[in-house]
Amino acid sequence: MIDFRYHLVSIVAVFLALGIGLLLGATALQPSTLAGLIKTSQRERHQIDSLIAGNGQLNRQISSNDQFAAANAPLLLGQLLAGQRVVVVEAPGASGQVVSGIDQALTESDAIIAGHVQIQSRFFDVSPATQEQLTQLAQQFAPAGVTLHGSPVAQASQVLADAILTRDGPGQPVAGETDSASAALLSGFGAGGFLTRSGHPEARATLAVVVTPASPSTTSDSNPASQRLVTLAQALNLIGQGTVMAGSVSGSGPGSAIDVIRTGARRSRVSTVDDADHTIGQIVVAQALYEQLRGISGSYGSTSSAAAPGPSPAPTPSPAPSGSLPASAGRPSPHAAAATAGAGKS
Repeated sequence: MIDFRYHLVSIVAVFLALGIGLLLGATALQPSTLAGLIKTSQRERHQIDSLIAGNGQLNRQISSNDQFAAANAPLLLGQLLAGQRVVVVEAPGASGQVVSGIDQALTESDAIIAGHVQIQSRFFDVSPATQEQLTQLAQQFAPAGVTLHGSPVAQASQVLADAILTRDGPGQPVAGETDSASAALLSGFGAGGFLTRSGHPEARATLAVVVTPASPSTTSDSNPASQRLVTLAQALNLIGQGTVMAGSVSGSGPGSAIDVIRTGARRSRVSTVDDADHTIGQIVVAQALYEQLRGISGSYGSTSSAAAPGPSPAPTPSPAPSGSLPASAGRPSPHAAAATAGAGKS
């Protein structure tokens, strides 16, 4: 039978072993262990300092590049889009910095900014009630003789594009002239909570810029919001003389509308610029619009999915207004191809 003395001896032995362990850890083992920890800490601190210094150098380089681009923008852009009207379509969550920078580049290219259309999240809502309302508005404002195809978003995109853009050719609405039907459509979609507007987008433009969200809601290639934004951009591209989709570097990665156009099954003649949060990217947006007038599209920017930093050779301002270019140059007939816009994924 185990008596009290056995328990007492056992407890004393346990505490004695614990005390000896603590003593050894604080004396014999501590110097080597502590020295190792100190070396590891110093090495990691050195790596962190190196990364901070490198990041600072890259930021200074980017700032210097932006300053250089801004200083030379008038030479690169002057008269480049003279005679052209541009409408800026902003997706939900579009960066104000990107929008204002693009406005500045368009102004320096002597384009006329017809107005801004801010698409609301409701435009991409997939609830049955919202989809039904969107379909009803699209059917209500569809131009005479035009048959709508595809999903509610595709149909709404088609009539919206027809209200704010024109090829400005024979038999087409005249760019810059106020259109009461277009104004009624914008008011109707605005009352439904699908968009807001500023300026006069009802006085149709010839070119469009679609500004993407600052960050995609998901990194999935099947991101519904990005898929629907691509549908809208394709409709704009078919109705007008050209469309460029622009976004920030951080907002142009996986799951973004720009990524959908570049890597998915939705390839189209819509040009993309993924670094429009920088001055050089904003300049490229204007250059890409110029190229669109000539039937040329491209994927521009600084991310890995871009084909080139910008058009090459870079377009140069012409003494003759770009508006003198035939409206049909390099561009497909809008209403003949309208079914294509609605036939893709929504």
